[in-house]
Amino acid sequence: MKFLAVSAVVSALLSFVSAAPIVLKKRDWDYSSEKIHGVDIGGWLVLEPYITPSLFEAFGDNPPVDEYHYTQWLGKEEASNRLQNHWSTWITETDFSYIAGMGLNFVRIPIGYWAFDLLEGDPYVQGQQEYLDQALGWCAEYGLKAWIDLHGAPGSQNGFDNSGLRDQIGWQSGQGNVNVTLGVLSQIATKYSSSNYSDVVIGIELVNEPLGPELDMNQLTEFYNQGYEVVRGEGNVPVIIHDAFQADGYWDNVLNTQEDSSVYQVIVDHHHYQVFSTGELQRDLNTHIQTACNWGSAEGNEYHWNIVGEWSAALTDCAKWLNGAGRGARYDSSYLGGAYVGSCNGLYTYDQSYWTQDVISQYRQYVEAQMDAYENGKVGGWVFWCWKTESTVEWDFQRLAGLNIIPQPLSDRWFPNQCGF
Repeated sequence: MKFLAVSAVVSALLSFVSAAPIVLKKRDWDYSSEKIHGVDIGGWLVLEPYITPSLFEAFGDNPPVDEYHYTQWLGKEEASNRLQNHWSTWITETDFSYIAGMGLNFVRIPIGYWAFDLLEGDPYVQGQQEYLDQALGWCAEYGLKAWIDLHGAPGSQNGFDNSGLRDQIGWQSGQGNVNVTLGVLSQIATKYSSSNYSDVVIGIELVNEPLGPELDMNQLTEFYNQGYEVVRGEGNVPVIIHDAFQADGYWDNVLNTQEDSSVYQVIVDHHHYQVFSTGELQRDLNTHIQTACNWGSAEGNEYHWNIVGEWSAALTDCAKWLNGAGRGARYDSSYLGGAYVGSCNGLYTYDQSYWTQDVISQYRQYVEAQMDAYENGKVGGWVFWCWKTESTVEWDFQRLAGLNIIPQPLSDRWFPNQCGF
């Protein structure tokens, strides 16, 4: 099996639709009747070391662990130079053309608070808004809908590197951090609720992955209520709330009394992975599949319409730096020293010898089950994390499609009716 360059893979996949024109959709999205099939534009306007490790490898054996420290180490001028180059090259119009051509209808675009406002002493650099605006223009061009996802909040809402600041959770404790977040949401809502974006932006996510077990949930609920008022006060854009890693149905009694009885003005965002604990990694394929089906069944009965806004093909945590720059994997016990599950050889890079037909079939079976599970009842579709990476297959939509793990067309099934609904 030969591995093609990403552009060649996508070009080959697009050949079967090359004669069909792209139909532009100039209307609001009805979450109660339409299903989202999308990708997250990860590692672009918010850095993540595992998505683009080359940016961090440039620092040698002791790389910065997040965007905060990346910009702090470089200083404003050099950080701006490097990030401008990254923003202008990592994602381009060609990506949006490919996304639409592969049968997808949606993108979720992460962005940090620092693109709109800076705290005193913040090392972050700005300029991301220009690229977000450009991306939304490409969405309009190619008939794609979008969420604007506030991925990083001041002080960090989860301590993950994808918040911009790793290993601390100061969002609720820092002086004024929540109010700064509400101010940023007001800026986002004011700008992107306008008629210029009404045919594209179908949701604003108040904050990505607040780590509920480490936060004051009463304060988070109050923030969601306040954020709803801020966003809805500016226009008719639905409000997206992440489930904060709480049990299915937890948010059924929050924001459930819309004045127009349109429950799809609030959408709950679930993120589903099964690789961030040794117990999950030890599951066999059938258990992974049944777990995904169980999620789809439970969330299909929630009060709010909901979307699985992040999921992947990953059956391991072997992607380089997935657990953070400088860290190994639970799978091979190189991170946290737990039980050894298996070798990561072949999973860090595109090792041709690893991706046999049997391995491809197993991943395809898992992917298809998730696609089907996340369209059940009030689960309004799925958004794959993420569109592309530099060096790992399990999280790279394009490479997975090139391997026949992501179906093309998306409706194709090797393993139909796995969830029984």
